[in-house]
Amino acid sequence: MSIGMLALLAVIPIVAALVLMVGLRWPATRAMPVAWLACVICGLIGWNLDVMYLLALSLQGVVVAVGVLIIVFGAILILYTLEKSGGMETIQHGMQNVSRDRRLQAIIIGFMFGAFIEGAAGFGTPAALAAPLLLALGFPAMAAAVICLVFNSVPVTFGAVGTPVIVGFGFLKGPVAEAVANNPNLPFTTYDGFCKAVGEWATFMHAPMAIILTIFMLGFLTRFFGAEKSWSIGFRAWKYCVFAAVCFLIPYLLCAWLLGPEFPSMLGGLLGLAVVIWGTKKGFCVPKDVWGFPPHSEWDPSWSGTVPLNTKTEFQAHMSQFMAWLPYVIICALLVISRIPQLGLKAWLTAQKLNFVDILGFKGVSASIDYLYVPGTFFVVVALLTILLHKMPGSAVKDAWAESFRKMKAPTIALIFAVALVSIFRGSATNPLGVPSMPLALAEAVAAAAGSVWPMLAAFVGGLGAFITGSNTVSDLMFGEFQWGMAGALGLPRQIIVAAQAVGGAMGNMICVHNIVAACAVVGLSGREGEVLKRTFWPFMLYGIVVGIICWVLIAMNPNVF
Repeated sequence: MSIGMLALLAVIPIVAALVLMVGLRWPATRAMPVAWLACVICGLIGWNLDVMYLLALSLQGVVVAVGVLIIVFGAILILYTLEKSGGMETIQHGMQNVSRDRRLQAIIIGFMFGAFIEGAAGFGTPAALAAPLLLALGFPAMAAAVICLVFNSVPVTFGAVGTPVIVGFGFLKGPVAEAVANNPNLPFTTYDGFCKAVGEWATFMHAPMAIILTIFMLGFLTRFFGAEKSWSIGFRAWKYCVFAAVCFLIPYLLCAWLLGPEFPSMLGGLLGLAVVIWGTKKGFCVPKDVWGFPPHSEWDPSWSGTVPLNTKTEFQAHMSQFMAWLPYVIICALLVISRIPQLGLKAWLTAQKLNFVDILGFKGVSASIDYLYVPGTFFVVVALLTILLHKMPGSAVKDAWAESFRKMKAPTIALIFAVALVSIFRGSATNPLGVPSMPLALAEAVAAAAGSVWPMLAAFVGGLGAFITGSNTVSDLMFGEFQWGMAGALGLPRQIIVAAQAVGGAMGNMICVHNIVAACAVVGLSGREGEVLKRTFWPFMLYGIVVGIICWVLIAMNPNVF
């Protein structure tokens, strides 16, 4: 079967998911099982995969999905625990004292706080934490989900302490070593050096978007969720967007260029957040007008989810701001301590696993749950600590846990089938016909049609990988070698093309079903994932077009770079 036919088969499950969720507005709980079934049928027809092998791959996906569901449950539990303890209303009170302007709150929580969480934990954690916080501050559920999904892009290449670059391009260790052996004049001599170089080029592509995206999304916020339906009201805060972006970018760029890919997003988010909050309190670049959402009675029904609306306009502090924020501080501290190898805790935590090896007897079809290392475990632990810290009565604790479990039904069904589909996509590489896997067949078909315009499209392949797999890291694992080969075949700088892949995988976080299901779950929008995807698609396209242009310019200016 030709690559074109294989690509046509491979795209069917993706198209099915898009048509059902976006076109027919099916919930992911119905759409993803159908897309999974389409993937199974395509695997049988195009890749001649054994039925039992497909079942084994699906079970592998179930195991992986459980790890994600732990994160979702933990994030929901933190939200309801803080609501019942009075901590969330205290945070709302404090945030209003920083600024009552919803545009500024979106930047502070959605972009800056989210960037730090991405740098520390990654894997969908920022939207799971930041979106409920915006919801509790009075944002419509749809606005909170979209804002946090879209903003979780610029930091993602360096998320989870650099995992997408360091681990994601692991299959390039051999090619990099061979290139170094054949060319002693390269600017790097090791795989770590190559990763640092890729990170440096990636910052050129991400940095302009830190400014463009924040301005665009504030315009989006006021256009679609404001009484005035105006882009310009959001754009009026452009100075504040530039200020916030610069506060993030200075440590972000310095870390990437001086230290490597581990800490740009973490330190960019942490240091930038501190400076932005200080500057906001001082009125630096703050718009003269204060913008807010219309009264709840005037909200479009599509804005809200199943989480009860926050109708308060004034909030009361039930405890000190320090005590209210302490659960988040503890979460951040635990994430940082557990993610830095030099501190010694990471090795022990990751060694504690529930292993499922050679599922149904198929060699290599394995999965595990790092039940102590997964961020959701920390969320649950901190939720238990919060009971003591905030001196919660038993009835409040019971209500928080009961509500959290009730919210898990829909995301559990959707994620199990979505990740099972991803597992089949990846596992199709092992097939009796010796043909490329489903994602590689798609990428090769696109590459064959693209030719010399590949620099404009390389990031979109990374985005496709993230859309399919729900992970920048897995997208890089899947397409890193392919991008290296394409660069060599077309005579393009490998560092820059591989960097475009890393950036594309980051921007793909906006549209991946995995993240959308998780974000919808924590704000009460389960079943409306298609509506969210329809709104995040256009920022994704904007990101990809800008990155494509930057990639093209970088190659034109540096044609002789390896």
